[in-house]
Amino acid sequence: MNINDFDMVLFGGSGDLAMRKLLPALFWRDCAGNFPPSARIICVGRNDWTQAQFFAEIDASSRIHIERGAVNDARWEAFKGRLSYLSLDVADADAYPALVEHLRADAGQTRVFYLATPPSLFARICHNLAGCGLATPNSRVVLEKPLGRDLASARQINAEVGQVFSESQIFRIDHYLGKETVQNLLALRFGNILFESLWRREWISDVQITIAEDLGVGNRMGYYDSSGALRDMLQNHLLQLLCIVAMEPPMSIAPDAVRDQKLQVLRSLKPFTAATLKQDVVRGQYRAGYVEGVAVPGYRDEPGAVPASRTETFVALKAEINTWRWAGVPFFLRTGKRMPDRLAEIVVRFKPIPHSIFAQPAGSFEPNCLVIRLQPDEGLTLNLMAKTPGDSMRLKPVELALDFLETFKAPRMEAYERLLLDVLRGQLTLFMRGDELEAAWDWVEPILHHWEREETEPIPYASGTWGPAAASALIGRDGLQWREEALPES
Repeated sequence: MNINDFDMVLFGGSGDLAMRKLLPALFWRDCAGNFPPSARIICVGRNDWTQAQFFAEIDASSRIHIERGAVNDARWEAFKGRLSYLSLDVADADAYPALVEHLRADAGQTRVFYLATPPSLFARICHNLAGCGLATPNSRVVLEKPLGRDLASARQINAEVGQVFSESQIFRIDHYLGKETVQNLLALRFGNILFESLWRREWISDVQITIAEDLGVGNRMGYYDSSGALRDMLQNHLLQLLCIVAMEPPMSIAPDAVRDQKLQVLRSLKPFTAATLKQDVVRGQYRAGYVEGVAVPGYRDEPGAVPASRTETFVALKAEINTWRWAGVPFFLRTGKRMPDRLAEIVVRFKPIPHSIFAQPAGSFEPNCLVIRLQPDEGLTLNLMAKTPGDSMRLKPVELALDFLETFKAPRMEAYERLLLDVLRGQLTLFMRGDELEAAWDWVEPILHHWEREETEPIPYASGTWGPAAASALIGRDGLQWREEALPES
């Protein structure tokens, strides 16, 4: 699909997200020839920089995040030719005429307003855009997370942004949905007949979704301590992955066809009770330990930490979906910082065979398992039992592996690259709809209220481990193990 000429305005254009992710993603799409010759990118920030100072800043702070080998100087300079910088107080309506002057006057042109700002500024920016005539039918607005702190604030964001832009113009971004593997999960489920008859409670034992980080909170303490793992990762990334796994087949890949089915998953999640809030949710916080042999501090010893902070850096929980397809199948969601490895994966574990005809030791048969790896190396693995070579009928687990990079021999497109292209094309399939956002908060909010009422401490876990022992006990009550615990030692 061709991309029409556009002006893109990056609010927060001098910030960390723009430097680390957005500008590198736009650079690579420019190199790939996706942009019309006259397309422009305007970075808006509060720093009082000249154009030369801005270019010096992106040379120092953005170019280093382009990982695919040495950047061609000519291409980088050509990309910079699309860029300009505008110093603007986004909260001041009287400052916006300067933005109007900076943009081209063609009201029929596509204008994308990317709000990489605190959500407290979303409504004000949108109303200021409307006040100066920039919120036209050809405008689109991209909202970065966090999209609220709870259900009430999410509804407020939806309502206030919705006063200016229609739902079809609002792109609520979740970069996990831009990952190649997530879209290949859609292809795996709905482009092949093989799994559909098995993708249900009769054949699937459990589903595990893990997003683990080996890093600590780093320089994000100011944001993270008021957010925590539940708001930062589980309410958005993990629940969106759960929706892709569990949704019913949509009528098409059209945005609302897909998002209608995701919404039904969120609305079918079994609500928490007083008992399950205590039993099925584990909250942890990392302490000092070792990651890859290097000593690292505990959360409360990080720079800028609040003494005795109760902010969680780890969450594990058990979810259930009240539908005919999934009734009785546990979904285990887990995310944490300072874990042994950086990985994001979905594990679909099938039920064990009902009877073995082979003379093998009890427990030597491993259930078939589909592993969808999102990071660091995107790919799919299907675990099967196969006969070992020789004259005896001995079976052992083997893997059928698909590495996307190796198989397709194509340059990897980062998630933000794909999502930014979809914004420019007006394609909403991989973006959350407002009712999805509210349904996710509606399910998660009882956990937050429970923690506030109980005023309990997060369970400490040593950095470099897979979280508190209570997380193993959580899944162990169903007679199961987290995947890394079930793997045989090498």
